[in-house]
Amino acid sequence: MLTAPPARALLLRVLLLAVVAALAAPPALAQWTNRYPQVPGYGHHVYLEGYDLPTMGAGVTDPAPSPDGRTLALASRGWLWLLDLETGVARRLTSGGAVDARPAWSPDGRRLAFVRDTGRETSIVVLDVEGGAERVVAAEAGLELDPAWTPDGAALVYAAAGENGVGLRRIDLATGERAVVTDAPGLAVAPAVLPDGRGVVYVAKRGAEEVRVRDLATGDERVLYAGRILSQTRPALAPDGQTVALSVPTDDGWELVLADVDRPGPTLRLVAGDAPPLAPAWSPDGAAIYYAQADADERLRLMRVPAEGGAAEEVPVRTWDWGTETGTLTLRTTVGGAPAPARFAVTDAAGHPLVADRQAWFDGQNGVVYQYSPGEVTLEVPAGEVRVVAVQGLATPPATATATVAPGGAETVALALEPVWDAAADGWLSGDHHFHLNYGGPYALTPDDLAPLLAGEALDVATPLVANLHTRYEDDQFWGAGSTRALPYVAFGQEVRSHFFGHVALVGTETLFDPWIWGPGYEVFGDDDRENATAIAHARSEGGMGTYVHPVAVRDPFEPGAEGAVPVELVADGVLGDLDAIEVVCLWTDDLGTAEVWYRLLNLGQTVVPTAGSDVMSNFYRTMAPGTTRAYVRAGADASFDAYLDGLMSGQSVVTTGPLLDVEVDGAAPGGVVSGGEVRWAADLASAVPVDRVEVVVNGRVVQTVPGLAAPGRREIRGTVTLPQAGWVAVRAVGDEPQGWPSMAAYPFAHTAPVWIGGGGNLDPAAMREAAHDLLRVLDVSEARFETAYAGEDAPRLRERFRRARAELERRAGR
Repeated sequence: MLTAPPARALLLRVLLLAVVAALAAPPALAQWTNRYPQVPGYGHHVYLEGYDLPTMGAGVTDPAPSPDGRTLALASRGWLWLLDLETGVARRLTSGGAVDARPAWSPDGRRLAFVRDTGRETSIVVLDVEGGAERVVAAEAGLELDPAWTPDGAALVYAAAGENGVGLRRIDLATGERAVVTDAPGLAVAPAVLPDGRGVVYVAKRGAEEVRVRDLATGDERVLYAGRILSQTRPALAPDGQTVALSVPTDDGWELVLADVDRPGPTLRLVAGDAPPLAPAWSPDGAAIYYAQADADERLRLMRVPAEGGAAEEVPVRTWDWGTETGTLTLRTTVGGAPAPARFAVTDAAGHPLVADRQAWFDGQNGVVYQYSPGEVTLEVPAGEVRVVAVQGLATPPATATATVAPGGAETVALALEPVWDAAADGWLSGDHHFHLNYGGPYALTPDDLAPLLAGEALDVATPLVANLHTRYEDDQFWGAGSTRALPYVAFGQEVRSHFFGHVALVGTETLFDPWIWGPGYEVFGDDDRENATAIAHARSEGGMGTYVHPVAVRDPFEPGAEGAVPVELVADGVLGDLDAIEVVCLWTDDLGTAEVWYRLLNLGQTVVPTAGSDVMSNFYRTMAPGTTRAYVRAGADASFDAYLDGLMSGQSVVTTGPLLDVEVDGAAPGGVVSGGEVRWAADLASAVPVDRVEVVVNGRVVQTVPGLAAPGRREIRGTVTLPQAGWVAVRAVGDEPQGWPSMAAYPFAHTAPVWIGGGGNLDPAAMREAAHDLLRVLDVSEARFETAYAGEDAPRLRERFRRARAELERRAGR
C-alpha cells in the first residue's frame, strides 16, 4: 500500500489550503475551463489561446519601431519597454499586475496602443509615451486584440471577439464611436491599415486560414496567402503599403517571407528556421524587418534582417532600465532535505508574474504563469514584496512563502516540498501518454527540453505523440528519439487523426502508421474507406496498444441528444474488440463522461483498460503541464519500461488528475480476479488537494460512497461490499470543485482499472443488456453521421464495420 513521508501539522495543512484556493479556477462540467471568453463561430478554443492571445517571458517579443526609427517598443516580462537602438538601453514603460503586449505606434510617435491581458480577458489601452498617462479605449465583453492605427492617427482598427460579435472593429478615439469593419463568422486578427487608409490586411481564421486584403469602401476582399492552421502568422505591412512580411509554416519549419499586396502569389523567403519568426515589423525606412525568434534555449531574441535579403542579426538589449530599484530572488526547493526539481511561480505585490530567463508557461485552468527549477533558480525582481509557490508533480501540496527584496539586495527563499505519498517506494511508476512536444507554438523544442518538465512533475514515463497540424506533420523527425534505458523513460508514440472517426494514440510501437490522416475534413483521403481499427491493429502487431484519446467532453453522453459527443467509430471498435484502452482522464475532456462509455464496454466483457494523457502542447505559452493527468502503474521489481507498458496494458493501474488510490478487493489489485458475494475492500487514498468522496463502482453503478479528504493528506478506507457473480468492480475518487495547484484539472478525479469478478469476460446479463441498449443508441447516431458524410461514396469496409457492431449489440441486447 502507499508509503507516505511524515505528516505535517494540521494547522499547516489548513494554511496551504488557502493557497490552493487562491490558485483555483471556477467550477466546470468538463475538465478544462475556457478561462477567456469563447469566440462565436470559432470551434477550437485551445488554439485561440495558444495562437492568438499574447505570450510573455523574459525575452523580447512584439517589436514595434517608432516612426522616427530611433527607438523600438517591445514586450518583455509582461510589460512594455522602449529600446534606444543606439545605446541598447530598454526603459520600462508600463507596470502593474496585468500583462501588456503588442504595442503599436501612433503616426506622430507620441502614443502607443497595446493589448492589456488580465488573465481572463483583454482590452486595448492607449499610452502617452512621454507623460505616462493611460486610457482604456476598448474593453467590451470578450476579447480585444491587435490595435492598428489609421494613417491620420484618429482611430484604431482592432480585433474583437465576444458577446458583441467577431471580426475587426474601428474606434474613433475622439468620440468613442465604434464601427464594424468585418463581421464574418470565425476569427479576424492582426489587422494592418494600408497607408492610404482605404484598405486593411488581416488574418481570417474560418476553417481555412488566409491573409486577406479588404477594401474598406466596397468590402471587396482578395486572398494574399492561404494555408491551414497559420498558427503564428501576423502580417506586417511595409511603409509604402506594397509589401507584406509574413511568418509562415512549412513542412520543415518556419519561414519569414515577403508577398506583394497587389499581386498575390509567389513569396520571397528572407529567413528560415525551426522556430517561427514572431511578430515581424518593418523599420520606418522600409530597409529592414524586426522580429523575435526563440533560440535553442527557448529564449526569445530580438532579430533584424534586411528587407532585400541577407544575414539576420540579433539586436541586443544591453541594459534593462526597470524605472525602479530591483534585486534578486533565489528560490531553493528540497524534498527530504535534498535539492529537488520543482514547478514554481513568483508574483510581485500587484500580482504580476515574475520570471527567470527561461521558457514560461501559463496554466489556463488556474491562471498562473509557471516555470521549472532544477532545485535552485535566481530571478531579477522589482524591489518589494514577492510571493512564491512551488510544487513537485501531483504529490506535493503547494509550499509558499512571502519575501521582501531590498533595493539592490539578494533574497533567498527555501521551500521544503513534502509529498503526501512516495509512489516509487511502493513500486509505482507514473506516465503521461498523450501530449505533444511541438504544436505550432512560438518555440522549437527538442526531446532534451523535456528533462526539466519531467523532473519538476516527478513523471517517470513520457510518450509524447507525433501528430499532424492539419496536413503538416509535427515532430516526426524525433521518431525513435528518447531513451527507455533509464528513468525518466521517453518513447515517442503517434496520434492518428481521422478527425471524423476519432483520434487514436498508438503507444509502444516501433514504426509509424500511414497515413496519419484521412476522412472528411481532409483534402487527400477525404472519403477514404479506412477504419481506425487498422491503426490499432498496427500497434498490436508491434506489441503496442491503441487508445481513443480525449473521447468525450460532456458529462453524460447517453443523455438524449448527447450521443453525438462520442467519436464516430469508438463504439464499433470497442464492441468488436478492436480497442485496447480508452483515455479516461484528459485535461480537455470530462472524466466522468468518458467513464460512462468505458463502463458500458466493460459490461460487454471488453477488457479495455484505462489510460491517461494531459494532451498539452509543450511549445505553447498557454498550456498546462505534462503529467497533470497521468497513469500510475505497478511495474514490478525491475521497474523497466517494458514492465511498465505490460502493467498499463494489463490494467494494473490507476488514472488520475491528482489523487492516488491504492486498492485491493478481497486481496486482488486492479487487473486481478475475485469471486462474487460479500468481500472486503481496502483503499489508501492520498491526495495533495481535497477530494470530496470515494466511490465503489460495480458494473458501472456506484454502490458505496464514503468521504474523501477534507485537506491534503492520506487516509485508509476499509469496508465490505456484496458483489454479483459476474462483471467487474473498481474504485474512484471524485471532487466537485477545482482545487488549484498542484492540479491543473477542473475537478479532482482518480479511477482504478477494474478487478474482474469471476474472470475477464464473465458477464452480468442484466448489465450487459443495458449496456448494449445504450450503445445501440450511440451507434445509431454515429452511423447516421457516417452516412451523411459518406453519402454516395463506396465505403464497404466502414459500412461492414457498423453492420457487424450493430449485429453484436443487438445480440447482446436480446433482440
